[in-house]
Amino acid sequence: MTQTRTETLALTDGTELRLTVAEPDNVVRGGLVVLHEARGVTDRVRHLVSSLAEEGWLTVAPHLYHRDGTDEFGEQHTAEHVIDQVQRLSGESILADTDAAFVWLGDQGVHPEHLGVVGFDIGGTAALVVAASRRLGAAVTVGGPGILDPLSDALPALVEIAGELTCPWLGLYGAGDEVIAVEEVDKLRDAAESAEVATDVVCYDNTDHRFDDDTEVASEAWQRTRNWFDLHLR
Repeated sequence: MTQTRTETLALTDGTELRLTVAEPDNVVRGGLVVLHEARGVTDRVRHLVSSLAEEGWLTVAPHLYHRDGTDEFGEQHTAEHVIDQVQRLSGESILADTDAAFVWLGDQGVHPEHLGVVGFDIGGTAALVVAASRRLGAAVTVGGPGILDPLSDALPALVEIAGELTCPWLGLYGAGDEVIAVEEVDKLRDAAESAEVATDVVCYDNTDHRFDDDTEVASEAWQRTRNWFDLHLR
C-alpha cells in the first residue's frame, strides 16, 4: 500500500490547509483531489488516496474542516457533532480548499486537463459543486446528499447546479433509503443531462456502497470510477 503523508499550505484567508498526499511510485498520469466523507479524513479516505496513487494518480485530500481545527471525527463523536460540522461548509470554503489543492498539483507538474476530483458522502456533494464551478478534466460523485435540499445554508441544492457542469461528471448513488430517494436521483440525472458535457448517473437501489466494502456493488462503483478517469483524463 502506498504511504500517505500530510502537508500544510497557507491560504489567503489566513488559515492553513492540511493535505493528505500520496504519490505514485512510477509515472504520474495526472492529479486527483479526493473530498472526504462527513467524518473527515478517516482511514477510509486515506485508503482511497493510497489506492488512487497506486493507479498512477498523484492524489491529495484537503481537510475541509481545517478552519475549525478538525481533521476527523472519531467514534466518540456523536452524529450531532458531525451534522453541525457539515452544516458549516460553504461553497466558498470548499472552492478555496480545492483551488489550493489544484494549485499544489499544478506545482508538481500536473497539467490542468489531467486534473480530476472525486468525493464520497458529503465529499460527493462537494465534488459536484467543484465540477460546476471549475474547469477540470473529470469529476466523480459517490453518494452525495443534498440533491433537492442543500446540506447547509451556504451550499446550493445539487439539482440547481447540475446543468452548469463544466467537465465530464459521473454520479454513483445508493438510493431508495431514508437518505436519498430514487426520485431525487432521477431529478439530478435529468438536470445533469442539460449540461454541455458528458454525464452519467448510476443508481444502486437500497445500497450504501463504499469503496472499501467487500461487496459486488462497491467493486463495480470503484471500477466505474477508475474507468471514468481513464477515459477523460488521457
